[in-house]
Amino acid sequence: MSPSDSRDRAVLITGAAAGIGRATALAFARAGYLVGGYDIDEPGLVSLRREIDSAGGLALTGFLDVTDAPAWHERLAEFTAAAGGRLDVLVNNAGVLSAGRFEDMTPLDHQRMVEINVLGAVNGCYTAFPYLRDTPGAQVVNLCSASAIYGQPELATYGATKFAVRGLTEALDLEWRRDDIRVVAVWPLFVDTGMLHDVTTASTASLGVRLTADDVAAEILAVVRGPRRRLPRVHYPVGRQARAMFASAQFAPGWVLREINRRINRS
Repeated sequence: MSPSDSRDRAVLITGAAAGIGRATALAFARAGYLVGGYDIDEPGLVSLRREIDSAGGLALTGFLDVTDAPAWHERLAEFTAAAGGRLDVLVNNAGVLSAGRFEDMTPLDHQRMVEINVLGAVNGCYTAFPYLRDTPGAQVVNLCSASAIYGQPELATYGATKFAVRGLTEALDLEWRRDDIRVVAVWPLFVDTGMLHDVTTASTASLGVRLTADDVAAEILAVVRGPRRRLPRVHYPVGRQARAMFASAQFAPGWVLREINRRINRS
């Protein structure tokens, strides 16, 4: 695609080569958006771009390590040039998961999750801000997780990173209202993607893996294209299980949430 090609709406998605990111890129392409798909998985990006192109969509793809702030500047400049200066939607999807007892994982396992899941989202929001501010009605979608409702055994650091994403989302949605930027979080439970391959925890055994990447992508697209509410909504759980857990967390005291999670995790 040449830099002069553009659509009326443009979405940039991280972690776009596979899983939720790929499904989201395809969903937005079908909806007529110019898609920017970025990841460290370059063969996956080649495949993604071919799939979008063959379906008549438009995509720009490129290598992006979300922990690399200078690379964010380069990729955003590249993509917005192709989009005529617009950035209608940023989807901070890139993430990693390591599961198991906290002490059995290495310090590098914990560090990697914090850097990609938290710093990656911070870099994305910070670097994208000028483009979002200059695009009327721009939106940010951060991938959160039902593990941010209450800390999960065997997912301690992963859940902590999603608590951070939750806090970032809530703060920026308030802070950026004056700039007409909406910031939301999408909350799936366990999703059948490569991230969960070889992951077995008490909670995955108890609750199962009932969502697909397409389920989450459909929710993201629906949230972005839905009407703006007078009373803004920030959090969007995906699937019956996550909706039930999120709703109960709004009213249940802390000891009840702890007991529910103790039973789920058999701890």
